[in-house]
Amino acid sequence: MEKLTLIKGNFDAEDASEILLNLFSSKLQFHSLKNFSSMERFGVEDPISAQRIPELKKTLGLIEKILSDAKRSNLRLSLNADVIVELQPNDSL
Repeated sequence: MEKLTLIKGNFDAEDASEILLNLFSSKLQFHSLKNFSSMERFGVEDPISAQRIPELKKTLGLIEKILSDAKRSNLRLSLNADVIVELQPNDSL
């Protein structure tokens, strides 16, 4: 298992906005493309992407609210995000 630090620090609302919106928008784009590809190739949605897309859209809405509150109150945001990488057996074999 490896723990990789992705984000660590205090940011003004503008920088936090750029970091968070880019990160979550990239994940949304990834799942949208994966789902589209599955529909084109197999005629069915990718089940994981179909589940993640609405979750990510909801999260983006929450991020926008948090950022708006921070800007209105002239507050900074503390962001911390780690990625945990674990090797897993390949069940598809």
